[in-house]
Amino acid sequence: MENRNAIRAFIQKRVNHKELSDSDNIFKLGFVDSMFALQLVSFVEKEFSVVVEDDDLVIDNFNSVDAIERFVNSKVAGSVSSIVAE
Repeated sequence: MENRNAIRAFIQKRVNHKELSDSDNIFKLGFVDSMFALQLVSFVEKEFSVVVEDDDLVIDNFNSVDAIERFVNSKVAGSVSSIVAE
C-alpha cells in the first residue's frame, strides 16, 4: 500500500487531476508525454531502488497506478529471489 501511495502522489502531482483512480490509463487520458514518461521511469528506479530494463519499457507496465505497483512489486520480488539464489 505504501508503494501505491507514493506512485499515486507522484502521478497526481504532475497531472493535477483529482479524480484519477488507480486503474485509470494515464496514457489514454492524455496525461503522458515523452518527458513525463522519462520522469516516471526515473521516479520508479529511484523511489523503489529497481532497474528498469529495456524489455520493461512497455506501456502495460506504466499505464496506471495499479500497473506500476504490479511492476514494482515484481521487480522487487525478482531482486529478492536473485539475492536468495546467490
